[in-house]
Amino acid sequence: MQQVSLAQKATESKMDGLRKDVEAKMDGLKKGVEVKIDCLKRSVEANMDGMEAKMNGMDAKIDGMDDKMEELKINMNKLLQEKVTNGERVVKETHYERKINVNHDSIDSNVGSKTHHIPKIDMRKFDGKDPATWIYRWSNFSILIM
Repeated sequence: MQQVSLAQKATESKMDGLRKDVEAKMDGLKKGVEVKIDCLKRSVEANMDGMEAKMNGMDAKIDGMDDKMEELKINMNKLLQEKVTNGERVVKETHYERKINVNHDSIDSNVGSKTHHIPKIDMRKFDGKDPATWIYRWSNFSILIM
């Protein structure tokens, strides 16, 4: 019986050594995974901070573009006013930004005559030249056909 006891003790000792080796390897792997996870967390946080900074920069650019668009709108209205031949104010803004009021003095000049002809307006395709005149003609045309 002593031989079995000694064999069992040797087996138990080997098993105990193997268990300790496996536990040590598992602890090492666990620490390695924890280090990699921490590294990934820091990387993701840094990327998120960078993205947030870029988004803030884009917000600022959009705000700047809004201001530039408003300035462009004002300058286009000024240019249109300068292009009017008789110096009258033809276009003015109303409370609804897409609606345009037009001075109807020249358009309504035929009212009261026997033949109510709509004045002829040269409505060419926009070729990219002289946008102020084209906008002026288009607004008159769209008002006449309404």
